[in-house]
Amino acid sequence: MKPTTVERLAALAAASAAEHHCPAVSWGVVRHGELVAHSGTPHTVFRIASMTKSFTTAAVLGLRDEGVLALDQPVADVAPELAAVAGPPGSAPITLRHLLSMTSGLATDDPWADRQLDITEAAIDRIYAAGPAFAHLPGSAYEYSNLGFAMIGRVVRRATGRPVQDHVRERLLGPLGLTQTTWVQPAHDDWARPHRVVDGVSQPEGTPLLGDGEMAPMGGLWSCVADLARWVAWFDDAVTRPDATDWIGLSPASRREMQRVNTYIGLTTVAGRTSPAGYGFGLNLRDDAELGTVVAHAGGLPGYGSNMRWLAGQGIGAIALGNTTYVPMSVLTMRMLAVLHEEGEAPGRGVVAAPLLHARCHELVALLNAWSDARAHALFADNVASDDSFARRAAAAAALRERHGTLEMVAVHPTSATSGSAEVRGRGASFRIAVELAPLAGGPVQQYVVRG
Repeated sequence: MKPTTVERLAALAAASAAEHHCPAVSWGVVRHGELVAHSGTPHTVFRIASMTKSFTTAAVLGLRDEGVLALDQPVADVAPELAAVAGPPGSAPITLRHLLSMTSGLATDDPWADRQLDITEAAIDRIYAAGPAFAHLPGSAYEYSNLGFAMIGRVVRRATGRPVQDHVRERLLGPLGLTQTTWVQPAHDDWARPHRVVDGVSQPEGTPLLGDGEMAPMGGLWSCVADLARWVAWFDDAVTRPDATDWIGLSPASRREMQRVNTYIGLTTVAGRTSPAGYGFGLNLRDDAELGTVVAHAGGLPGYGSNMRWLAGQGIGAIALGNTTYVPMSVLTMRMLAVLHEEGEAPGRGVVAAPLLHARCHELVALLNAWSDARAHALFADNVASDDSFARRAAAAAALRERHGTLEMVAVHPTSATSGSAEVRGRGASFRIAVELAPLAGGPVQQYVVRG
């Protein structure tokens, strides 16, 4: 990474720390699986709060993949004590899918839940039995719920006989080598002490650090930039290498599932960038017009703020951890990605891997330069001749050559693995031919349209 880029990132972090009176900000950039730049303290441990949800979700999907859990089964079927957690009259039964995608309808609860991490089983059972408040009918709208992730933890315990924390440790933290990521306060001294800002002055948080409890599946983990760089790379590897069959902790297909929108949130703005946003499973997503698909999750607890953010399929991400109550590290990571894009370190909307489309576009241009019905039969799906005869298509190709001369391929611009356009040039300016492949073996062309 260019020294000037690192200097700009360091300046951003310093400005954020100063603006929010944050004693410590640890940041890092991960590129193609490596931590390529950081603040110099990548092993200092912070609480990562709701970033924990991605770990809990990954463990749950692993159990789903093994047939231990079903996402669409009512949670009360597995944990009968959750039967009292029911929406208004007419509501659908709450399922794991609702809880993972933030569509349970349970009321948003950050300030309250952040003070309940170590709540006991008996105490939270009283909350369940009393019937929690609902903001929406289950399945009808996005509503961020921490209590919902506590319910997920209960379902895992009832289904497996063990807390979800154990599954996260055994399935994810150990195999991925996340040695500094724990459910309890670090035993060593290299951890950031919590602070808060009172009347513009930073001071120690003052309230006790809560331990591991029934609410911890929503936000109980401690971690560091070095470990989170591996975590981010593990997720993005499933997108950058979609044909990968090797996996550790969770299959690439299930990791990609976490990074697809399940619930539409709407237009939201982070660091001045407004984009459509949604929630996957344990992760947020944004469709940024310049950067592409941005995957992230933030965290906030008394004394801490955190965020991880990466550009899906581009092999680059940013992590920022701070030790002041709810310090907005999500703004810092978005600004970091914008700087990386400006500096040419992040390409923005990535190139779609489409080898079959490239081959068919080249064959199409060759056909237009020298029409042959036999070659056309080999290239096209069986609808093409019916949609417009080969005789008419051959005449149109001849007219194209008369106007432009011999066509040369400039570039193929995929919009997916099976559709896009061929940019071609003859005499004069280039123009495009829109191409769609049929869903058949070999990917024959089902349609092509000359534009311009």
